[in-house]
Amino acid sequence: MTSPRSVGLVETHSARLFDDGFATRSGTTLPFVDVAYETYGKLNAQRSNAIYICHALTGDAHAAGFHEGDSRPGWWDNLIGPGRAIDTDQWFVVCSNMLGGCQGTTGPASINPATGEPYGLDFPLLDMGDFVAVHRGLARHLGIEKFAAVVGGSLGGMQVLQWALDHPQDLSRAMIFAASSRLTAQNIAFSAVGRQAIMRDPHFHDGAFLSRGSAPDIGLSVARMLAHITYLSEEAFQEKFGRNAQRGELSPNFGIDFAVESYLEYQGERFLSRFDALSYLYLTRVMDYFDAFSDPSALDRLVADPVKFLLISFTSDWRFSTAHTRRIVRHLEGARIPTSFREIESTWGHDSFLLELPDYHATVRAFLDRAAEETA
Repeated sequence: MTSPRSVGLVETHSARLFDDGFATRSGTTLPFVDVAYETYGKLNAQRSNAIYICHALTGDAHAAGFHEGDSRPGWWDNLIGPGRAIDTDQWFVVCSNMLGGCQGTTGPASINPATGEPYGLDFPLLDMGDFVAVHRGLARHLGIEKFAAVVGGSLGGMQVLQWALDHPQDLSRAMIFAASSRLTAQNIAFSAVGRQAIMRDPHFHDGAFLSRGSAPDIGLSVARMLAHITYLSEEAFQEKFGRNAQRGELSPNFGIDFAVESYLEYQGERFLSRFDALSYLYLTRVMDYFDAFSDPSALDRLVADPVKFLLISFTSDWRFSTAHTRRIVRHLEGARIPTSFREIESTWGHDSFLLELPDYHATVRAFLDRAAEETA
């Protein structure tokens, strides 16, 4: 087996899809959708070795490798590459920026051709099914009819679940990590506070801030700081920061004194350079309304065309605890869908799905090894 390594230098590509218009589930039609995406590995002659990666809330198409001049690898570089759990010597991997995002795919910050101005809040409200429809459009653009697996964590895992429920013929396996079939009141509350921080920023201008050359940076950074608290466990915070002072000894004041305060401020400020406030509003709202099994017939298509599932949760994840994953498992097993479930021991909270944890990666590798045997 190849020793694990990065895929190396990669480029982000762009495709214009739905030239005849893209009808969202809210009833509004976009004139087209531009999609940013990256690929790793080589598609075989049978086009049977493709894997699709769905990213989480603030992710993008850059899942692995390095962009020229950038020292930071893609957000799942530890999982994707030659010899890694998703082995690009074996698999052709596709990752795209989701609809409504702000990293190259059409979203609220994109220019509305009808006005020549950014869409802003005129951008249509979205649904999890809209994300899936655009992913499927990219698959057709790439000439891929069926994926060996579709993979995602957090919001990415929700997209995988929606895809499997709506179009099980598109995938053989679904791999869902640290995700939920519907948010709890607490989950919704966290997102609501983040959105309020953005919308109450004086530079929000009722969503028209892009046309005014401003941005609700304070609100967006606070939203990110709040979200980051939910991504780590209490144990992880204690291990990383404890009650340590940022510099020297604690000196009571209203500035940044504790190390954890400095960390959150850094995360909030860093976020401003790569994410749009309106995308944050739109994408978190999709998560709020997502309820995969609310329709009694939700599993009907999957029963008729079963997909093999792998679901993974993490012991210290309190954003989407193991109870969220077990709920998905109960629905799938109740419909006799082939389902594997594993809870991975980790102290790192919700962000565990992004980390290089041996048991986690070994589980992913084993599941895909079985998929490879089936497609050989």
